[in-house]
Amino acid sequence: MSIPRRDFLRFASVAGIAPAAIAGSWPVTSTAATPATATMPDADAGHQSPRWPGYNQAMVVDFLGSPGYFNYPQNPPLDRKMIDNARNSGITAMNVTVSGGDTLASLRRMAPWFANVERWPDVFRLVRSMDQLQDARASGRVGIILGFQDTTPYEGDLSRIDMFHDLGVRVVQLTYNVRNLVGDGCLEPGNAGLSTYGHEVVERLNALGSLVDLSHCGKRTTAEGIRASAAPVGITHTGCNAVMRHPRSKDDEELRAAADGGGVVGIYLMPFLTPGRIPTTDDVVAHIEHALDVCGEDHVGIGSDLSITPIDGSDEYWAAHREFVSGRIEAGIAAPAEDPEVLFTVPELNSHRRMDLIADALVARGHNDRIIEKVIGGNWVRLCGEVWKE
Repeated sequence: MSIPRRDFLRFASVAGIAPAAIAGSWPVTSTAATPATATMPDADAGHQSPRWPGYNQAMVVDFLGSPGYFNYPQNPPLDRKMIDNARNSGITAMNVTVSGGDTLASLRRMAPWFANVERWPDVFRLVRSMDQLQDARASGRVGIILGFQDTTPYEGDLSRIDMFHDLGVRVVQLTYNVRNLVGDGCLEPGNAGLSTYGHEVVERLNALGSLVDLSHCGKRTTAEGIRASAAPVGITHTGCNAVMRHPRSKDDEELRAAADGGGVVGIYLMPFLTPGRIPTTDDVVAHIEHALDVCGEDHVGIGSDLSITPIDGSDEYWAAHREFVSGRIEAGIAAPAEDPEVLFTVPELNSHRRMDLIADALVARGHNDRIIEKVIGGNWVRLCGEVWKE
């Protein structure tokens, strides 16, 4: 299912937003190639067939990312290379962030994804239910699961939770790095927990069947969010503090509490895995294996926080990266170890086939097919099946 442009604008008008304020968000798609001056090639450009035999049959789910450039200014429109990478990635579905700072900004970020699904119906499929997730796998398309990384789009109005749910949002992170009306993010020194309004937001998300995400939440907000939620939660993109400490990662007690409630913890592929140095595949596996030890095999997945399309390392990309990170630092929302001179990637996994490469790394460490299948997507499928309401 996609939402035609006229219907999307009708939703905007229900929210009290003039259609003209968002009409231009429906994109004119780029036909240009991505920058050609590449200095960081696809880590697996020549790889065609999966090393792990189960990859082509698995439900491969990256629970935080995008087919287009991610963690990048202005979220440029998809181009041919991005489409080809998505088509050939073997990924069944992704949680794609569409939240902005308020309602209008979020509607503007959502509009291009409805347009992308309409323009490339053989490559993408909007996913709002388990039937649609299964259809994405059966049809060989990448399922687009719309998600928020903050609750600021609701602007304190619980009715807007319903509106965005009707538009397809199925994953909602309660806070970003800083404080909002729901609770404190992981960089807030006060470490306050859920507000009264925050409890109401969790209750409404549970009633609608949206997944509560606690990735960027502060320690108390994370703990209280787990306890408040009547449904299992996700910590969709994080690391393990026991392996390497960072404010964006979680302590064992938080990982264990999420798992004990039936939730899933996704390991990201970000510099936060190894503050002070560039992470490797071995580092990613170390965080995965620690999460498996703490949470159990039914509660660990991947939320890369990256684009399917590998970073090309061109001068143009570096300039955009520096602009993006510098802006985050200036705004006070950047986490420690966000550095304009450090790209957001694991170089050895800088590939549109990175989920395949992670599976291969787990094979090399002696993990069996059952665990690999769960980690690269099966656990997210199970969680969505328990949380989403048809």
